[in-house]
Amino acid sequence: MTTLRPGRDSDAEALIALIWACWSQYPGVKMDVDGEMPELRALASYYTAKSGALWVAEAPDGAIEGMIATCPHSDSAWEICRVYVSPALHGSGLGHRLLDTAEAHAIASGATRLVLWSNTRFDRAHRFYENRSYVRSGPIRVLNDISRSLEYAYAKPVDRIEALDTAATASAEPRLSAILAACVEEGAGVYFLPPLPRATARGFWQAAARDVAAGSKIVLGGWAGGVLGGTVTLAFSPAQNQPHCASVAKLLVDPACRRHGLARRLMERVEQEARAAGRVLLTLETRQGDPAETLYRAMGWREVGSIPGYALMPDGRYDTTVFFWKRLDTE
Repeated sequence: MTTLRPGRDSDAEALIALIWACWSQYPGVKMDVDGEMPELRALASYYTAKSGALWVAEAPDGAIEGMIATCPHSDSAWEICRVYVSPALHGSGLGHRLLDTAEAHAIASGATRLVLWSNTRFDRAHRFYENRSYVRSGPIRVLNDISRSLEYAYAKPVDRIEALDTAATASAEPRLSAILAACVEEGAGVYFLPPLPRATARGFWQAAARDVAAGSKIVLGGWAGGVLGGTVTLAFSPAQNQPHCASVAKLLVDPACRRHGLARRLMERVEQEARAAGRVLLTLETRQGDPAETLYRAMGWREVGSIPGYALMPDGRYDTTVFFWKRLDTE
């Protein structure tokens, strides 16, 4: 079985070969070690000097099959670096093992935010990071190297609620779709019936990203333990005579990420975002008996009333929907 161990400077040739094996999968990528990446000749020492760490994945025969590094970035953020797995082992889970190791080290060292850069050509890597709860963050970086590389910035907080801009919402689609599907499967009253096709979930969040770009919605993401586990959306009323109104659309928390206080934290933050946008009268709806109903009442939401038979349930029954409102300028 492949084992993970601290990297050594003597691994240099194997690491250079591994990186090239990954880079050569993409057109236009070139490698000039001594001209552009001389640190690869002694990578363990390089990261030690940066107060970071380097790991390699070693096969029983001694072959190096993967690598990863991490080091302090700024304040309490740590950067995840040099994530490479032999192309023959893509999909084997080795990348997850490596990333688990680096993230755990960074968090134990005080990281409250994790960041990384990825070449815009490396679409497979982007899907991997996005499935691991990283989202696009900030502008594209120009490297001015021989490969004419451009890089996307990715980031995720360890435990925090954040507003997602258009790029972040779009790149969060894999995790947001998984959250939506898990909640629908559990019977949540969120427009859809199980089983939810992946394409339908993707379309839902792609439309949300367009609405964020148009300024008609704010999408919040909630992370717990480095996992994007919850979301809630604030939709602004388009009516000219309702500039003070907005609706809270579909609080969703992955069943696997509950009991971390995400739902309450998401609701607290969505109210903050509404106030900042001048929207002081909020409305929402939920299925009668949904656990979120208790949370809404505890947070001061008032029931308007209920409509029996408003939504279809997975078993064919029609269920009751409860409507709530809350003013924020009288608190």
